[in-house]
Parts: sequence; C-alpha cells; structure tokens
Amino acid sequence: MNNDSTRQSVLFSDLGDKPVVAKFDQRHASSDGGAILLQACDRRVGLTEALIGGIEDRRQCGKIRHAIGDLLRQRLYAIACGYPDGNDASRLAADPIQKLLGGRDPVGDEELASQPTLSRFENAVRRADLYRMGIALADAVIERHRRRLKRKVKRITIDLDPTDDPTHGAQQLTFFNGHYDSWCYLPVAGFLTFNDEPEQYLFAYVLRPGNVAAAVGALGILSRLLPRLRTAFPRARLRVRLDGGYATPEIFAFLEREALEYVVAMAKNKVLKRRAARLMGSARRLSRESGQTAHLYGECRYAAGTWPERRRVIIKAEVVRHPGREPKDNPRFVVTNLKHSPQHLYEAIYCARGDVENRIKELHHGLEIDRTSCTRFLANQLRGLLTAAAYALYQELRLRAARTALRRAQVSTLREHLCKLGAWVESSVRRIVLHLPATAAHRHDWQIIARSLGAAPA
Repeated sequence: MNNDSTRQSVLFSDLGDKPVVAKFDQRHASSDGGAILLQACDRRVGLTEALIGGIEDRRQCGKIRHAIGDLLRQRLYAIACGYPDGNDASRLAADPIQKLLGGRDPVGDEELASQPTLSRFENAVRRADLYRMGIALADAVIERHRRRLKRKVKRITIDLDPTDDPTHGAQQLTFFNGHYDSWCYLPVAGFLTFNDEPEQYLFAYVLRPGNVAAAVGALGILSRLLPRLRTAFPRARLRVRLDGGYATPEIFAFLEREALEYVVAMAKNKVLKRRAARLMGSARRLSRESGQTAHLYGECRYAAGTWPERRRVIIKAEVVRHPGREPKDNPRFVVTNLKHSPQHLYEAIYCARGDVENRIKELHHGLEIDRTSCTRFLANQLRGLLTAAAYALYQELRLRAARTALRRAQVSTLREHLCKLGAWVESSVRRIVLHLPATAAHRHDWQIIARSLGAAPA
C-alpha cells in the first residue's frame, strides 16, 4: 500500500491477544457530542442572535445559499470546539453535531458552508458591522448578569488590559512593537467583575495596530460601557482598574468627570523616586536584616506637569532578593482616589488585576484568539469578536458548573471534559437522539449542567 494513501480501516495485529481493527465507518457520528451544552448556553444568553443582528447582509438574494446567521454560527461554534482555522470547514462540513449547532438537521440537511464561503463572509464584514457586533456582545453580557444578580450588585470593577497578538505574514496594520519584540497587533480586552466574585467577564475585545499606545481606544470603550452599566445597575459603584500604560491626563480627567473610583498604575520617574527614597531606604534595611525580599507601603500627593491638580499616589517600596543575585530595588506607584490604606489598596485591590491575565491566557491558549491570519484587518477583528463570543459562552458554561468539580476549570478543560464526547446521532421525524458514551468520565457533571440549562429527563 502506498504510504500516502488512506483506507477506511487499519489493522493492529500485535496489540493484544486478538487483532485490533480500527474503522472510520461510523456515519452520523461526531467527536463533539457534548457541545450542545454551548448551544443551550447561547439560547439562555441570546448571544449569537444579538451578533447576527449587527451584520447587514449586502449579498444578492438570488445568489445566497447560506444565510448570514448560519455562517456566523458555523464559525463561532467551530472556534468554540477547538477548530480556529477557516480551513477546518472542509473537514467539518458533514459533521452532524456541527450541523446541529448551526440549527440544521444533523442527518438530513445539506452540508455546512465551505472554507471559501466562510472566507468571503469574514472579508465582507464592514467597520459599522463590527461596531454593532461589539456593542451587541457588551449588551448581551451586561443583560445576562443583570438577570442573574438583579439588585445584589454593589460594585462593578472594569478592567482594560492590552495584550500582544504576534503576526507572521502581510496582515494590514501589523507593526513592530519594541516592548514585545515582535511584529504584532495590540488588542485590548475589557472585563467586568461583580462585587467580589472570582470571575472576570469579557465584554469587549478590540483589535488595534501593533504600534499604538496602550491607552488608545480606552475612552471610546468606557464611554459606550458606562451608560449601559448605569442603566442596568443604577445602585452599583463603578471602579476602573488600569495598568501604567493608561496613566494619561485624558484618562484621569475622564475618570474624575464621570465620578468613577479608579486605581491606575503609573511608571516611575525622578520625582516619584525622590518621594519614595526614604521608604526605599527602610525597605533596604529590612531586607538586609532578614535576607529576604522586603516591601513597605506609603503614599504622597503628586502632580505631573500636565495635571491640573495633585492626586493621591500609593508607593510600594520593594527590594527583591533572589539566591545568587544582587538585591534589586523595585518601587511601584499607583494613582487612586480611593481612601483605603496603602497596603490594602495595593495588595487587595490593585493586585487583583492579576486574575485578568488568567482570562487573557485562556483566550490565547484555550481558544487561540490570536489566530489572526487574514490579510484584511477588519476580517481579523471579526475573528477576534467571534472568539470573544465563544469565550462568553464558556464563561456561561462555567457559571452553570458551579455545583460540579469543573466550577473553576479552564476553557480547554471544559471543552475536553464536557464537549469532546463521541456521539452517534439518530434523527427521526419526532426527535434527534445523541448517543453519548456511558463511561464518560464527567457524565454526572454534564447532566447537572444540562439540567441547569433547562434539560429534563427524557
């Protein structure tokens, strides 16, 4: 047999007492049987319907084979199931579960769209469509948690964080970024935290050129978000938490004009280092005496040359020690209008931003949101938005898993344990039956989540 050819079955003659034959002959079967949980989450949140409503279909009616909604669902659910490339469409077109997720009969209907059709869809979306889809994503997330929490929300924390999206081709608006030492895009992700909940909920993902400053676009995102939050949660205090790239006069003026609580890191400079000198001296002495890393907290009033007034600055005076290395000074500064003690403000409030990094890692490693290989910038923004929407569905799934062992599981774990289940699909006039493995390791968790999403005993 030619090494480049394939057959429907293969034979392993030496794996056990009997020969083992593996056959790829199970029609109407899929490896994504559990992914109907994501579809059930979508029905509860109304996310794909909201996104579809943001796209204006400019195609000629007589030449349309696949509706815009079908294309969007096909692309979004494929990303959610671990198929981020458009090329995967050729292998999934007849998959019964992917057809079911797209609203089709898993056995009888025609196949899903091909890769060229999906590519035309991605490249036909315009800036206005993407703007409306971004608004729809934020509205769907806010409305979901308004229904969930009702009047129990006392504080909402808004985090904006840039990340790098390395590029490896001739994509529009890719530039070399010295900080990341690569050609890249520099998208910004926005998250909401309700009260002291451990989860940060993604509400925005905006692709930006690779050479922009960190603060670019932040005012636009916040300006669109704040009225929606105040309408949905009129009694909640709004707090904004940002890293040092956002410490600009325009950002501070906006935050104070909107009467927001804020905690914003600031890069060190000569003036701030002088203000921290005495505290740094005390930290060095403590470090010498203990032989360990030491840090102290203090505060001062400071005004940069472009600021109209002085603001409160929290000082973290830290001396870092590693075995075999010289001690290293590591002063940090945070600008705030909160009245908490310096140590509480830095450790309990500002450092909680670190959890946002875990959400961004999920986006990169769990859903490959950086798979922006289209030449056209707007097409890559669409991919980012669809991946962000897929992540929002997983966050809903994680909420529904609150009474299971998967309540804090990463996206990749949720997909592996709950969605990647082999399924044989039967379709009749009356119903569709998914035959899932009786020995599935997380069968009990899957059933708990399904019941929380409205499923009843069959």
